[in-house]
Amino acid sequence: MTTLRLAIIGAGPAGIYAADNLLKAERKFDVSIDLFDRLPAPYGLVRYGVAPDHPRIKGIITALRDTLDRGDIRIFGNVEFGTDLTLDDLRAHYNAVIFATGSHRDAPLDIPGIDAGGSYGAADFVSWYDGHPDVPREWPLDATSVAVIGNGNVALDVARMLAKHVEDLLPTEIPQNVHDGLAASQITDVHVFGRRGPTQVKFTPLELRELGELRDVDMVLNDEDFDYDEAQKQAIATNKQVLVIDRILQSWRKRAAEEGHEPASRRLHLHFFARPVEMKADAAGRVTAFVYERTRPDGQGGVVGTGELREVAVQQLYRAIGYFGSALPGVPFDKRHGVIPNREGRVLHKDSNEYVPGVYATGWVKRGPVGLIGHTKSDAMETVRNLINDQAFWWHPAHPEESAIPELLASRGVAWTDLEGWHRLDAHEIALGEPHERARIKVVPRDEMLRISRGE
Repeated sequence: MTTLRLAIIGAGPAGIYAADNLLKAERKFDVSIDLFDRLPAPYGLVRYGVAPDHPRIKGIITALRDTLDRGDIRIFGNVEFGTDLTLDDLRAHYNAVIFATGSHRDAPLDIPGIDAGGSYGAADFVSWYDGHPDVPREWPLDATSVAVIGNGNVALDVARMLAKHVEDLLPTEIPQNVHDGLAASQITDVHVFGRRGPTQVKFTPLELRELGELRDVDMVLNDEDFDYDEAQKQAIATNKQVLVIDRILQSWRKRAAEEGHEPASRRLHLHFFARPVEMKADAAGRVTAFVYERTRPDGQGGVVGTGELREVAVQQLYRAIGYFGSALPGVPFDKRHGVIPNREGRVLHKDSNEYVPGVYATGWVKRGPVGLIGHTKSDAMETVRNLINDQAFWWHPAHPEESAIPELLASRGVAWTDLEGWHRLDAHEIALGEPHERARIKVVPRDEMLRISRGE
């Protein structure tokens, strides 16, 4: 019987779901899958992109772990595609490849002053508080007032982590350097800005509700943002999610107006109808203020500018307006949308729009950084279905034997990690957390992750 030798680049949910779907699919051939990731540990954005105080979302890891622990998928961690392993290498050893590399960079925000000192992309901050090995160990939190631009779940994650008292994060898996950095934070006010109104936000009710549960943090809203027009009232009346979000926001307004409310030591301000215009900086090039244009409803569910400019004094800014994919060596890439051009997972030549035989994509690098885990599963299913149907167009590798890849990586001096190594690192991190009654304490330095994983 024919055997499909498949490489999957990216060991996050998208890559693991693709492997799982293929192994469970109805097919007339055997399957041998190698999963590669540039990091020593698997799980991608679930490990390095989800806030540590989200144990419910982290529970996804349990299902991913079960898939890997079946033993029918090989893992090669700490392998950089394009450097340690090239597309030509894959053609020599596999019948096809699925790219599941996700979107890790921040989408750009083109306003004057956005590159001032103290202006950051949310992705970098998220990587820091999640213990990503490739970002600096320290993060400057010496500002008292900060701005977060965006009205999606990442913006709320960033705002919550900035406003939350560090002792309330102790039961989570934050690394020690992150704990120490947050403990020294000088922040008293976090301002979240969104271009549209309260009925048009992109975050989910669950994420929003968690903000109001922060200890010793007051929610501050502006009454002028809640003078709803007919389109907004209609959205509340016809969309259950919008209704729930409105109820949460209205409850915060009511709570703030109650007499005898003891002021908290920190405040989280939600500003709607605020279009980013400019970041102001001082003579040293450091952020001093955020300037925005006040928008208003257009009567059709959108907004238009009013021409009125407002300014809020801040010393730091975090843009959380979306993630963006990165180009891969030798792989077609759409620079405008930050994705690999494809049709239902089949990768396309950038210029001719014709299929690239043997090359597929799934997850955010396929469709862009939108949708939840359920979308990633259906994405993988679509890509795998087309891969199965394309048997006539698979590559014909000269060296398909499974032993060839470890030999190749060893010959190039690549210190890769495997599933057994991940189990070692996983157990080590859990053991670090146990004396402190914490879920785990993440190991951050890459060399230490490798030493533990490889049993050195």
